[in-house]
Amino acid sequence: MTADASLRHLLDRAVIVEERVRRAVAARQTTDPDPDDAFRGLYLSDEAVRRLLEHGRTIAAPSPSEAALLAEAEERAAGPVRLRTLAGEFGLTDLDVEVLLIALVPDLDDRFESFYGYLHDDVTRRRPSIGLALGLCGRSAADASARARLSPLSPLRAGGLLLVEDAERPFLARSLRVPDRVTAHLLGDDTPDPRIADLLAPWHDIAGVGDPAPLARALDGGVHLAYLREEQGGAGTSLAASALTRAGRGVLRVDLERLAGDPQPAEAVRVLAREARLTGAGLVCGPIDALVRDRPEMIQLLADTPLPVVLVGRVPWDAMWSERPPLLLHAPRVEPAGRAELWATASPVPAEVNLGRLLSPFLLTPDQIARAARGSAQAALLDGGPVRPDHIRAGARAQNAAGLDRLARRIEPTVSWPDLVLPADSLAQLRELTARARHRDRVLGEWGMRPGGGRGRGVSALFAGDSGTGKTMSAEVIAADLGLDLYTVDLATVIDKYVGETEKNLERIFSEAAGINGVLLFDEADAIFGKRSEVKDAHDRYANVESAYLLQRMESFDGLAILATNLRANLDDAFTRRLDLVIDFPVPDADQRLLLWERCLGPVLPRSPGLDLEFCAESFELAGGNIRSVAVTAAYLAAESGTAVTMPDLIHAVQREYQKLGRLTLASEFGPYVGLLA
Repeated sequence: MTADASLRHLLDRAVIVEERVRRAVAARQTTDPDPDDAFRGLYLSDEAVRRLLEHGRTIAAPSPSEAALLAEAEERAAGPVRLRTLAGEFGLTDLDVEVLLIALVPDLDDRFESFYGYLHDDVTRRRPSIGLALGLCGRSAADASARARLSPLSPLRAGGLLLVEDAERPFLARSLRVPDRVTAHLLGDDTPDPRIADLLAPWHDIAGVGDPAPLARALDGGVHLAYLREEQGGAGTSLAASALTRAGRGVLRVDLERLAGDPQPAEAVRVLAREARLTGAGLVCGPIDALVRDRPEMIQLLADTPLPVVLVGRVPWDAMWSERPPLLLHAPRVEPAGRAELWATASPVPAEVNLGRLLSPFLLTPDQIARAARGSAQAALLDGGPVRPDHIRAGARAQNAAGLDRLARRIEPTVSWPDLVLPADSLAQLRELTARARHRDRVLGEWGMRPGGGRGRGVSALFAGDSGTGKTMSAEVIAADLGLDLYTVDLATVIDKYVGETEKNLERIFSEAAGINGVLLFDEADAIFGKRSEVKDAHDRYANVESAYLLQRMESFDGLAILATNLRANLDDAFTRRLDLVIDFPVPDADQRLLLWERCLGPVLPRSPGLDLEFCAESFELAGGNIRSVAVTAAYLAAESGTAVTMPDLIHAVQREYQKLGRLTLASEFGPYVGLLA
C-alpha cells in the first residue's frame, strides 16, 4: 500500500462527491426565489416557506456518470489503498463510505464549507447534516435502513470514524464530522492520536525468550483474546508483540498503569481500539494487575474490543472479565543471558564487564532492563568514565517499586565480605547462600530442580544466633555482593490482634517484595514463624492459621528471604524443612573478638599507645554488636576530653555496656584495670 496510490484514490472519490454537490447546488438554484439576497440564509422569507411547502428540498439523485467515475477511480487503485482497507476492517457498506466521504471533504477542500452552507440555506452550518448526506447519496430521509447506518451502534460511529454532533437538534439536522485522526490516516499520516500518546509504551523483541510461533498461529487463525500470565521479570509483552508481528499485524503496547490513572479510561480504550484498527495492529496490554482492584470494568472493555488483544499480568484470569474465553498461556521470564543481551543493545558496556553475572540476581522485565541500562549510562557520564559494575547495579536497583518502603525499612548496603568476622563454616554457608541467589534461574529454571507444588524460585535461609553476632550485617553483606537492597521487616507493623489481619499484612509485604529486587529480612522471626501448638482455645487456632499461611507463602515466594532469630528452637520444624540453609552465628571466641575490636575502633579514630586490646578480647565475652557499641561510647568519651581513646575510656564504655546488658561487673573480669571502674 503506497501513500501516493491511497491519496490519489481518496482524491478521486472526493471528485465524485464534488460532482454530486455541484448537481445539488444547481438543483437548488432552480428553485431559489432570490439568489441575490444579501441576507439569505439568515432568515426565512414567506416565499422560502412556500417553496418548502410545495417542493421540499430539491436534491438531484446520483447520475449515471458517477458510476463511471467510481469504476474509473477503483480501476486506477487496483492494489490495496487506505480507504478500501479501512472499509474492510470496520465492515463499512458502500453507503457508509459515501457518507464518510461527504463528511470528510470539508477537511480536504474548504470550498465545501460554503457549498454545505448554501445547501442548508444557513451560512452558519458548514458541515453536512445527516439529512443532507442522505440526500446527496440519493436516499430518502424516511429510509430506515439508511438512517440505521448513522445510529450510535453503526460501524461508522461505534468504530469512531464519524462523529454526530448537535445532539439537541432533530436527527436529520445533526452535523457530521470526521475526527482529525481518521482524516490524517486516510491522507497517509500514522502518528498516534494525541489522546492516547501517553498511554503507549515501547516494546522489545528478545530472541530466545519463549516461542511466539504458537501464539502467532492462534492469532492468525482467529483468536482475538489471549492472556499471558508472567512471573517477576517476565517477558510477556515481548512474547505477545513478537507473536502479533509474526501474525502480520502491528503492535500497540498499552501501559495499563497509565490507563488506570486516566480520568476517562473508557474513552481512551475506544480511541486505542480505533488506532489499532486504523493501522492494522493488535493491542498488547499490561500489567493487568493495575486494573484488577479498582478498574475491573476496563479489563472487560479491553477484552471485548473487536481486534486481537493480548493481556499480560501476574494475577490469575477471572472468567467474569470477559464473555469471550481467552487463550491462557504462561510467559517465561527473561533469563540472565537475555538480560545481558538486551542491556548491551540498549546501552553498550565495556567488554571486561560481565553483564550476565552482574544481572543474574535481578529479575527484570525488558522495559525495566532498557530503563536501567539508560540510567547506568547517565550515571557513568556523571562520573566522567566508562560504565562500571556499581553503575549497572545501581541502575537495576532503581527499577524497584517504592511500595515495600512503606512496609519495611530499606537499607542500602555499605559493608562487604572483609567486614565479617565469623567462623569459617558460617562464612562458607553465607557464600553458598549468595551462590544460590545468583544461579537460581539456571538451577531451578533451566535445570528444573524444583518441580511442581507451586514452588517459586525463591531462596530462603535462617540466621540463628544471639543478639549482636552479625545476623543483620551478614544479610547486608549478601545484599551488597548481589547488588541488591536490603529490606528489614518490622514485625511490630505486621502482627495484629484482630483475626486475619496479620496474614493480610504479611501478604502485602510478600506481594510488594515480589515486585522488587532485594533481600527481605525478617528480624526476630520466631515471634511470627513460631511453632504451631495444640489447639486449646480460639487464640491457638488462629495462631496456627497464621503459621500455616506462612508455610505456604514462604514456599511460593520468588525472592531471597532471610529469617533471623535469637531462639532457633522456637521455630516450627515445617519452616526448617522449607529453608535452603540454616546458618548458626556463635558468640565469637577470643581471636575473633580481637579482630572485632580492631575493626570496630577503625583506622581513623585516634588511639593512645596504651590500649590493651588483647586483654579486652580475652576478658570480655561480648558479641560483635556489643563491641561496636563499646567502641562508639569510647569514641564519644575521647571526643569530649579532646584526646585519643585511652584504656580508661574503653573500661568505662565496657562498664556501661554491662549495665545495658544487666550483667554484673566482676573484678575478676577487669583484672588489673578494675581500679578504672567508676
